[in-house]
Amino acid sequence: MKKPIDTDSYIASFPKGTQKLLQQVRKAIKEAAPKAEEVISYGMPAFKLNGPVAYFAGYEHHIGFYPTGSGIAAFTKEIQKYKNSKGAVQFPLDKPIPVTLIKQMVKFKVTENLSKVKIKLRK
Repeated sequence: MKKPIDTDSYIASFPKGTQKLLQQVRKAIKEAAPKAEEVISYGMPAFKLNGPVAYFAGYEHHIGFYPTGSGIAAFTKEIQKYKNSKGAVQFPLDKPIPVTLIKQMVKFKVTENLSKVKIKLRK
């Protein structure tokens, strides 16, 4: 796949079923972080608000969700049923997208990013 210019073109490059799931992830992030800026970063859709909030990507068998290391660490119990690593969790294409969990993780990252800004401003 050539480098996408925006999230719409990125999502459009996938089969219809995967597109639907990617749109669900995108919508969940937008609802949880309405002020976040939507960008393409590292070749995938991302949302940033005073730093990275979350990235997501489509693959042959799963949707990758990347709320950075702290976002994963804060939800280790909730993501244990999914394949995961220090910075990512994989949601299988044949299972419903855990929208509520995604929103919780995104809200955590927004709060974390905003608190980092407040700490910097105090210094």
